[in-house]
Parts: sequence; structure tokens; C-alpha cells
Amino acid sequence: MVDGGPDSRTFAGKLVSLPILPLRNSVLFPTSVVPINVGRPRSVRLVQDLLGQERALVGVVSQKSSNVDEPTFEDLFDVGTLARVVKVIRLGPSNYSVVLNGLARVRLAGDLLLEPYMRARVERLEETRTRDVELEALGATLRESTREVLSLMPHLPRDTATILDHVREPGALADLIAANFPPSQVSVVDKQRVLEAADVKRRLKLVLGLVAPQLEVLRVKQEISSMVEEEMTKGQREQVLRQQMSSIKQQLGEADDEDEIEELRERVRKARPPVEVAAVAKKQLSRLAGMAPQSAEYNVTRTYIEWIADLPWSKTTEDKFDIGKVRRCLDEDHRGLERIKKRIVEYAAVRQIRSDMKGPILCFVGPPGVGKTSLGRSIARAMGRAYERISLGGVRDEAEIRGHRRTYVGALPGRIIQALKRAGTKNPVLVLDEVEKMGMDLRGDPASALLEVLDPAQNDSFRDHYMELAFDLSQVLFIATANQLEPIAPALQDRMEIIELPGYTRAEKIAIAREFLVPKQLQSHGMTDEQLDFTPEGVAAIVDHYTREAGVRGLEREVGSLCRAAAVKLADGQDVHDVVTVDHVEAVLGPHRYRPENADPVMRPGVATGLFSTDEGGQLLFVEASKMPGKGRIVLTGNMRNVMQESAQAAVSYVRSKASHLHLDPEWLRDIDLHVHIPSHGVPKDGSSAGVAMFAAVASLLLDCPLRSDVAMTGELCLRGRVLAVDGLPQKLLAAHRAGIKQVLVPERNRNDVLEIPPEVVSDIDVRYVSSLDEVLPLVLADPSARPASRGGAGGGPGGSGGERDDDPALGHVEAP
Repeated sequence: MVDGGPDSRTFAGKLVSLPILPLRNSVLFPTSVVPINVGRPRSVRLVQDLLGQERALVGVVSQKSSNVDEPTFEDLFDVGTLARVVKVIRLGPSNYSVVLNGLARVRLAGDLLLEPYMRARVERLEETRTRDVELEALGATLRESTREVLSLMPHLPRDTATILDHVREPGALADLIAANFPPSQVSVVDKQRVLEAADVKRRLKLVLGLVAPQLEVLRVKQEISSMVEEEMTKGQREQVLRQQMSSIKQQLGEADDEDEIEELRERVRKARPPVEVAAVAKKQLSRLAGMAPQSAEYNVTRTYIEWIADLPWSKTTEDKFDIGKVRRCLDEDHRGLERIKKRIVEYAAVRQIRSDMKGPILCFVGPPGVGKTSLGRSIARAMGRAYERISLGGVRDEAEIRGHRRTYVGALPGRIIQALKRAGTKNPVLVLDEVEKMGMDLRGDPASALLEVLDPAQNDSFRDHYMELAFDLSQVLFIATANQLEPIAPALQDRMEIIELPGYTRAEKIAIAREFLVPKQLQSHGMTDEQLDFTPEGVAAIVDHYTREAGVRGLEREVGSLCRAAAVKLADGQDVHDVVTVDHVEAVLGPHRYRPENADPVMRPGVATGLFSTDEGGQLLFVEASKMPGKGRIVLTGNMRNVMQESAQAAVSYVRSKASHLHLDPEWLRDIDLHVHIPSHGVPKDGSSAGVAMFAAVASLLLDCPLRSDVAMTGELCLRGRVLAVDGLPQKLLAAHRAGIKQVLVPERNRNDVLEIPPEVVSDIDVRYVSSLDEVLPLVLADPSARPASRGGAGGGPGGSGGERDDDPALGHVEAP
């Protein structure tokens, strides 16, 4: 049994045997009253022996390491505290709560027993203090510092600071302050060092060393809090409240932002981006985790990460390299267009041999409705690729191509990156529609931004302004479409392979309507060919009298009108078995909208048939010349623009210079006024290709000899009499073929362009190549007797290319209605 032992006041300087209660994670100081939970076997046996005893004394010594469950004397510090057992509370069979009151410092002088509980000899450790100014100053400083610490800790009870005033002894004050430091701020070793300090001055200095850092931290916290409170706006207060609401929602098991961030991280991982992109995504995810979900920056960063996760960094579709299947797929969707089909088949063949070949960059140029855009979809289907279309008509902002920088509100990537996201692969067929209709203003030039996109040497690391990450566009098959080539910047043309689509002949339109358009419209209107049977004559009537176009878009609309008329009868309950003949077409579509575009069968002097091309294809151009008494004025009408007016003046000047050769009075213009007119006054006309026709019309007028009605001509003239090359020759020859023209005069320098004309057109037209104006009149005048004699060396005869040659460049000019 444990006896009460000597009183703490009677064993100073003596060795006394006391039971030892080891203490871990804490230090008991004199004058302190603390409850201690006891649960280890030796300590439980000690407490059980103390039950029923009054004023029992024990030695409380802290462990050096808290990891030891059953310590020995080597595991304890040498200095501890003599404590009186105030109260013992039983919490369980082997668990007690003991209230101890620290009395004095003691030192272990020798161990006696380890079982059933620890017992050792101890001696009291006397304080050494000398009352002087330094001691008083240290005590006052510690008191004031501690009071300031307590004032900066508003969560403490208000009467805590008053306790300091009741403790007068400097040593007891140091013990009180050290005992009340929480374990998170002061370690057991630091507290034990204070307990072992018998010298009061040294003890005060140690405690001051513990109080000073805590005081500095609290001061800084107060300054920061003051600054935050001063700068905190209403929106920031709302943000704090929302954060608290978010915490409440998390406690209730509602939406967790961590789950959203983890989901984004998983999406980025599945996208398998390059190393550079993955590093940026990781950095942005770390930033996102530290942001408030309600802040604007949070939404901007999350949207950016979602774009990174959604782009097809490594996803591709497998190309189809079967040449037969590719060709068959293209033939199923489009008739003709052999040059384009040949180019796609060539690409598929090369890809079969070399899989790392970069995608071609093609540009389809042709009138509306010839199938430029739908060709892109057919190419994608033939090659097994995804298809996306980007409409560039009216685009004037460079950011539409490269994207907006993320500093702007509502910023988004450019159309190229958006299209790749929709496609879901990095090797789609991307159609850049109406590329020549892009504009330019203060916001930049989108055509210049396309230079990098369409350059195979640069587009393998295309950087969008929004993403600011390199994306490989080299595997994309770009197809640009345009109605005219001239508005496209030369640098952009240089990056594309130009393929012209001249338009369809009459026979091709009829075949396309019967093979493609009629079945498509019947299916879309829910009808069968038994209910509405289109005859070849009926389709030809639609082509001749209700459409005038290079493509077939208008033809498809008229076929749809016939289908809708039959659908109305079907909806009324009638038994529909209509046959689309010429009479049926007129009954449904009404009077003819267009007359056949034929040349005038009876020509008169001063009228020539020319050819010109527009965005909608080629057309006949009639040039009329008339003379009247006057003073040598030249009148030009017909809404002619500058280039065409200059061509007319050049034609008149050349006729005046060749008056003797044409057997004309050299002063023929002195007493007359010459009027040159082009019909369709409401349509603006420009271009240089009507120069030859204007020369022929003026010469015919002055010779008083009509021109042949079955002959049309095109070509630019110069004052030396040379016939220069023109643009749009395929469209012009198609227009001549539709009009029944039998012979067409073409510049010699356009000979290679004729090779692109469909064979059925060339076989029906006698194409004559001329290089000099001296060769024109013998071929076009209707009365052979009125033809001027050819000078030696001036021409090579009909269809010839002889005559004097020069080094003048063949100038191509824009022709627009």
C-alpha cells in the first residue's frame, strides 16, 4: 500500500521515496491543477492503491518519447513535479481520471521499484532567485507581453487576464504561463526545459522566448485582419458567405467541388494531350482547386480546362485506302467532276503507300450550285473521315480564325479549334466555305490569319490565341470553296491547290436531275416514282425554261415545287399518278421564266456576240454599235464600268488606226458620233474580255456588214492589235454551248484552258484560236466580199496562231456582272 508519505514542506533537502506517475504529451507545473486520464496497467495499479487516501503525494514525471507505452526510468526526464492527488474518478474497469495539484519541483535521485508500479527516491529542487531590478523587469515584461497576447485572443474568457494580477511571484508567473501554452504551439521539450530551470531569471527568459514569437504572430494576424476588413467589399463579403454556404452544403452531402475538379482531371487524362499541354492543364487544375467556385476567375479557368479536355489531341479516324471504294463513293454522290475525283483518288493512293503524308489543301472555284460544298461531305464519306464546315462569308475579324485572348470577357477559341472540337478527331475534312468573301477592317484581316492555317510548313503547331497551345493541323484535309478566284489574296492562293468547276452542261443537268435530284426530292416529300414520274422531256423543259444557272440548285427547287403540287393532291385524298411532261411542267410552274439563250438569228451591222463570266457562270454578251451625224463623240452606255469603258475606247482607237487597212476614210469619226451599247442596262458590267467583240461590232458597223450569228468571241485587245488571254473561259464556252453557238473565237494564250472543257462541249463547238485582231474579221463577217484583205505576216488564217509575236504578258482581269 502507498502511504501518505511526508508533507511537501518537511522533506526539503531529503531523499524521499514516492510512487512515480509517468506522463506523456504533457508537463505538470507547480501551482497547476489538471485532470489526467490514467489507463496504462502500472499507472492504474498506482491509482487503485491511492483510492481512499487523503493528501496522498506522487511524483509526476514526463516521458521523453510519447511512443513508449510502458516506460522505464530511462524513458523519463530527470526533473518532475511533486503533486497532491485531489480527486480520483473511476471511468471504467481500468480507466481513471485523476485530478492533480502541482506543488514543487523534484529531481529523481534513484529508482527503487518498477512493479507493480514505479517508485523512486526524489529530492526537492529548490528555486534560486535574487531580488533585483533585472528580476522585476523580466517579470513585468513577461506579465505585459502575456496580457497583450491574451488581448489578441478574443475567444478567451474575459477574466483570464485578471489571473495574472493575482500571481505576484515571478517564478510562479512563469510556471503559470508555460503551463497554459497549448501543445500545438509549444512542445513538451520546451516546457520541460522551463520546468528544469531552478533559476528564476533563466526561467523567465525561457518563457519570454516562448511568448515573444506567439505575440508577433498574433500582431501580424491582427494587422492582416485589419487590412482585410478595410479592403473587403460587399462582393467579397458575399463570397465569404457563399463559401460558408458551400461548407454547409458539403456537410449536408450535397455537390462537392472536389468531385468536379477530379472529373476534369480524369477528362484531361483520357484526352491524352502532349506533354506541354498536360503540364499546362495540371497547373490550371491546381489553380482551380484554390479558387472560390463563385468567383469569375473560377468559371474562366474551368472553361479553359474543359476546352483542353474536349479537343482531339490524339484521336484520329482510320482512313479508307481502297481506291475502288473511294472512287465508287464519289461517283455515287456526284456526276462528272472528274478532275476533283482524280485528285482525291491520287491522295488516297499516296496515303496507302505513305501513312504520314500531310493532308492536301484544295480550293474548289466555281459558280454557285455546282457542288463545291457537298463535294467536301462526299470526300469525307469516301475516306471515312469526320466532316465539318466553316462558313467564312462576311467574316471580318481576325479573331474568328485565331480566337480571342482569355483576358476578354466571353472569350472563345477561333472557328478552326471549334470545328475540331465538334469533329472529335484531329484528321477531319474541314470545308472553308466562301473563302473569297472574307473582309477586312480595324479588327484585322482574317485572310492573313488563314496563311498559317493553310501552310503545310507551319500548321503542325498552330497556336490559337485562346488556347495558347500548339495544335497539329497537318493531318486535316482542308477544302476551301469560292465563286471567284480574283478576290483571294495571292499569298493565300499560293498555299492552295486550285481546282476550277466550270459548271454543268445541259445534258449533265438533265442527267443529274434524273439520277440525283428527283429521287432525293421524292424521298424528302414522302412520294414514290409511281406517284410522280419525271420524263426526260419534262426535266429538259425545267432546265430550259425555268432555270438559268451554272449549277443545279435552282433546278432542285423547281423539282421540289412539282413534288409539293403532287403532295397537295395526295393530301386531298386523290389518287396521284402524275407524269411530268412538258405540259405538266407548264401547268404547275406557270409560264416560262426564261427564253432559250440563243444568238440572234438575223444579225445587222454593228452587233457582235461576246461572252462574259459572272459568279453565276457564263453568259452571252451582245455588243451594239450605232452611228449618227455628229462631231466625233464616242458615247458608251449599258452600265459599263471603268475597265470595260477603256476596252471600248481601245477598240475604237484601233479601228481608227487601221482605217486604211479596212478601206475606211481616215477621218470617218470627224462627222459622226459613235454610240456603243450593251443591253441589260440594269446589270453592272466590267472586265476586259469584251474588247474583241467591241472591235468586231465597230468594224461591222463601219463596213456596213453584219457578223455571223453562230459565232461568239472573247478576248482582251491592246492597241498593237494583240489578243490577250482572259479568265473564266470554261464558263464562257458552256454558255456558248447552251446558246447553240457553233464557233467561238478564243485567245491563243487560252489554248490550255480548253483542255478542261467537257469533251461533249468541245465536240459541238468549233474553237478558233486567234492571237491578232487581224485574224478576227475574216472569221466573223457574214459577207465574204466585205472582208478586208489580210496583210502579209499579220495573221495565220482561221484558227491559226501565226503572225508577229511579242513578249506582252497575258493579263487576266476580273469579270463581274
